[in-house]
This record gives sequence, structure tokens and C-alpha cells, in this order.
Amino acid sequence: MVALPVLLVVLYCLSLLFILIFSAGQWQLTRLAHRAYAQGLPPRPPAPAEWPTVLVQLPLYNEQNVVERVIDACAALDYPADRLHIQVLDDSTDATVELAAARVACHAARGLRISHLRRPDRAGYKAGALRYGLEGNSDEFVAIFDADFVPAPDFLKQVLPFFLPDAHIGVVQTRWGHLNEDESLLTRLQAFGLNAHFLIEQVGRTFAGYFINFNGTGGIWRRACIDDAGGWHTDTLTEDLDLSYRAQLRDWRFVYRPDVVAPAELPAVMDALKSQQFRWTKGAAETAHKHLAQVWRSARPLPLKLQASLHLLNSSVYVVILLMALLSVPLVFVRAEYHQYKLVFRLASVFLLGFAPLIYYYYSAWRLAHPDKPVWRYPVFFLLFLSVSMGLALHNTRAVLLGWLGRRTPFVRTPKAGTVATAKRRRYRTGGVGGLVLLEGLLALCFAFGFAAGLYFDDYGLLPFHALLTVGCAVVCYYSVRDDR
Repeated sequence: MVALPVLLVVLYCLSLLFILIFSAGQWQLTRLAHRAYAQGLPPRPPAPAEWPTVLVQLPLYNEQNVVERVIDACAALDYPADRLHIQVLDDSTDATVELAAARVACHAARGLRISHLRRPDRAGYKAGALRYGLEGNSDEFVAIFDADFVPAPDFLKQVLPFFLPDAHIGVVQTRWGHLNEDESLLTRLQAFGLNAHFLIEQVGRTFAGYFINFNGTGGIWRRACIDDAGGWHTDTLTEDLDLSYRAQLRDWRFVYRPDVVAPAELPAVMDALKSQQFRWTKGAAETAHKHLAQVWRSARPLPLKLQASLHLLNSSVYVVILLMALLSVPLVFVRAEYHQYKLVFRLASVFLLGFAPLIYYYYSAWRLAHPDKPVWRYPVFFLLFLSVSMGLALHNTRAVLLGWLGRRTPFVRTPKAGTVATAKRRRYRTGGVGGLVLLEGLLALCFAFGFAAGLYFDDYGLLPFHALLTVGCAVVCYYSVRDDR
């Protein structure tokens, strides 16, 4: 019987060690980002004497709430008409088809080169649509916008000059803005997390010359880079991350510009957020399975390999968080019963310092995004974000494990509400309340029990962890049920 508590303690300590290593990587990126901002971003090169040809691709699937908005925004791009081609890659099966066709016809009638492409089937999902649109096309650059994006008219002229100094620059990625950040608690928390990625992580990686990723939208590719890296593959749910690593392993350079913003809509309901999280976490695991060994076999410097590994394994943190959470409840009783492990638990508590770099990481991003907000608001947002992220651990762990096991799943796009009138808005659903949501509710009760047990035994070491887990699982379960109804 003694072997079981020892196993619990060992697994818990190993999980804390993983969190410490991951957090150390985020701390390094935060320091690099601060150095980048202190040094100043490289200036934008002057505009070329003649603008290159650009293909703007808009991959769509059942987006009737936002399809007209994104087409109109791209049709308003300030760019020489003879150098611009817009493709609406429409795999839709609902009213989106008619709405897109009408907007394309309207803009084509005023002389814009815009086409509405329909494939025979949805093979390869978004990656398949992007690849289909490139067939027979010879434009030098390819800009991509998801349906929820609203690029500014000068977007192309802001971004394209960054390609000019070096023919080996394959991608220029811009920062995502948030059209509806203040719509709900969910949108605020998503903006909080995304700002850390775009204001700190991408900046730090770029400054140090580490691998970064094209974020799937809001950026421009050099067509030669896409072709040289093997084109769009359909074997992962994150075709953007996959192509990014294949390109950089072939020595293409990526540029990231946080000063150029591409506004987009955040998912405002839980099922939409979950579908997005599933695709991102599973796709990251699939890409790690595909490229991690290749990264280590390459001749890249060790720091780059280490950061690339942490980058690719980012979604696997959810597996560790769920494992720690499940272990933490029986550990309350182990701590109360087996006093001989007190020293081990004290040593393990040192690893809890691994969360300190995350506080620094997210605070740096929050301050850059909201320089005018009072500092006292940050702890509230950080704790809520941490709590809800823990609450999503079960959902995202399932996605990660499916990715590592190579289980194929369909590409479920993230529904967008848009700004259309409520009476005309279609409520897209990605699934109802299933067994996983019920498990999230049961986990909330389980962690509440762990919290109560800690109070009973006068053991307060795990109380904050159990409080965050209880609130996070309860919030995720509540929003999942509420939004379904």
C-alpha cells in the first residue's frame, strides 16, 4: 500500500517539474520581448517603385453572419487593381453561398478582380481549400484572412514592404486585434491569453531568431516559400503551424510585426471556444508528432531546438495540468496520513515557483495591451484566466491525446456571430451537451471536495489550486450548458 502514495507523490513532482520547465521558457521569451521593445522594432522599408502581384484568399465554410463583412473589407483594400486578385474559397452548404456570390458579383461589376470558387467536395478542409485556390495561380504573394477578420484598407501596403530587403523572407505575420473584446467574460479572457501570444511570445521568438508560426490568418506568404516547403498539407488540424515549421526548416525567414493589427472577432459562446481550442490543441500535438524529431535532427543551435520543442509541446501542458489536478485530491489524504513525506512535499512546493514566470509573462502582455488600466485589475484577470484554462484541461487533454495517437478528426470551424441583426443571425452549433460536459461538472464537485478536505485536515497547501480548479470547471460546465440552451 505504501507504493501507491509514493507513486502519487512522484507523478505530482514530475508534473510540477514540467510546469517549471515550460514556465522558464515563457520567462525567457518575456525577457527577449522586453529587449526587443527597448531596442525598437525595425523600421518599415520604403514602398517599392512597383507593387507586386497579390492573391487574397478568403477560406469560408458556412459563415453567413460574417461573409459579407470580410468580402467588403477585402474589396476595400487600397492596392493597384491590376496587381490584386481576391479569391473567395467557399465550401459552404447554407445561405453563405448566395450571400458570397452576390457580394462577389457586386465588386466584380465595378472592375475588381474577384472570384468565387466552389470545390466539388470539402477534402482537406481549410488546407485543401487554400491549396485548391493556388492551382493555376502565379501571383507572387498570398494574403490569407479567415471569415471573422476585417483588414484595414492599407493592410497590404503596410505589410508587403517587409519582404523587400530579403528574398528569403517567406512570411510576414501581423498581430490579431479584437473586435468584440468587451462583449463577455469569455471574450475578455480570450483576448487576455491571445495578447500574451502576440505581444510577448511572437515578439520574443522573432527577436532571438527562434522559429515562430504563421497564425493561419492576418498575414502574407511569399508564394515561392509555400511551394518550396511542399505546399499546404492536410494531415494536421493546424495547417498553418505545420507549413511554418516545414518552411523554417528549409531556411525561410519569418517576420512578425506587432505594430500592424488585423482586427478579428473572438468566439463569444463556449461551444465555439471549445471547437477552436480542440482544433488548436489537437493540431499542435499532431504537428509536434510530425516535426519534433526533425527539429532535433537539424543543425539548428541548441537554444532554438529547446524553444521549438516548448513551442510544439505547448498544448501538452493541458495533459500535465489535468494529471496534477486528478492527483491533487488523493494527495490531500496522503499528506494527512503519511507524515514521513513532509520533506518531499516541502521540496515539491519549490516547484510551485514555476508559476511565477507565468505571472510576469501575462502581466507584461496585459500592460502592453492596456497601459491605462489600473494595476489592481490584473490579478483578477490572471486568476480568472488561469482558472478557466484549468477548467478546459479535460476538453483539451482529449484533443492532445487524439493528436499524439494519430486519430483523424474533422476540421470543425469556429462559428462567428458577426454584427448582423439578431433576428437575421444564424446560431451555428458545434455540438450539444455531451458526456465531457457532465465530466467537467463532476470534476468541479471533485475539486470542491478536495478543497473541503484540505480545510478539514488543516492543510492549506493545495487550497488555492483546488479553488481555481473548482471555479474553472464550474464556469466551463455552466457556460457549456447555458449556451446550448
